[in-house]
Amino acid sequence: MRERAKPRSITTPMDEATASFGSGLRWWRERRGFSQLDLAGVAETTQRHLSFLESGRAGPSAEMILRLATVLDIPLRQQNALLLAAGFAPAWRESDLSAPELAQVNGALDHMLAQQEPYPAFVVDRRWNLLRANAGAGRFVEFLTGPTPATPAASAEPVNLAVALVSPDGLRPFIVNWEEVALYFLRGVQADAIADGTRQTAELLTRLLAFPGLPALSQNLPPGEAQAPVLIIHFKSKETSLRLFTTIATLGTPHDVTLQEIRVECFFPMDDPTAEIFRGWARGGGGPA
Repeated sequence: MRERAKPRSITTPMDEATASFGSGLRWWRERRGFSQLDLAGVAETTQRHLSFLESGRAGPSAEMILRLATVLDIPLRQQNALLLAAGFAPAWRESDLSAPELAQVNGALDHMLAQQEPYPAFVVDRRWNLLRANAGAGRFVEFLTGPTPATPAASAEPVNLAVALVSPDGLRPFIVNWEEVALYFLRGVQADAIADGTRQTAELLTRLLAFPGLPALSQNLPPGEAQAPVLIIHFKSKETSLRLFTTIATLGTPHDVTLQEIRVECFFPMDDPTAEIFRGWARGGGGPA
């Protein structure tokens, strides 16, 4: 019985572990748990050819690179990196979200944010940097942390929702079941780091794990909220409680690096009192009282 290769540690991003197409291919193959023989079979090539590609004794075609990348489920950004390492031009563009060719996608994102009103919705990138939010999100943040400056300081760091959730100076004091929520979220970032293999995602995970008072990733916490069907995030500020759950949407079949990395996180009320509070804030035409 063949022994499958073991994935590498998430602490070694691809750009540190590879210096050529061959080493990059081997890095991804091992990370995904394929033996050379297994990968060759699925990619419709031979183990000998795959071995030659990894050792540098043979050069790949662009079509072979994309075929292997599809089998290994490599993100578009890293597919471009493999193509460049092999001497080919990138296959996938990376557009600014405000580019004219993304106008229809921008309209769809704005529509999703508007449809989520009066409840919060955020558009973030792969590493949870905030790109845009709806009015419901603004009222929600104001309820938790107070009014935000109309004009942020030029030196202000971009808002990162992952840091805001985990940091003691962020939302942690307002989440009753913070340990449970943080553990679930950190495991999600860990999965992202394993999936995309980039230095930036690995650095985000390292940054988050450096905050004090975090539960160990191996820890199992008892399910809260009477074993609700989804993880409830219980926010509380002063005497007001909000119980919410979230959904995360991605764009289907993206052909652009930027679009593949976009996520839309929507918050929904878990009970009628929470729903009524958000509807009341919206009817008031301003922030929470």
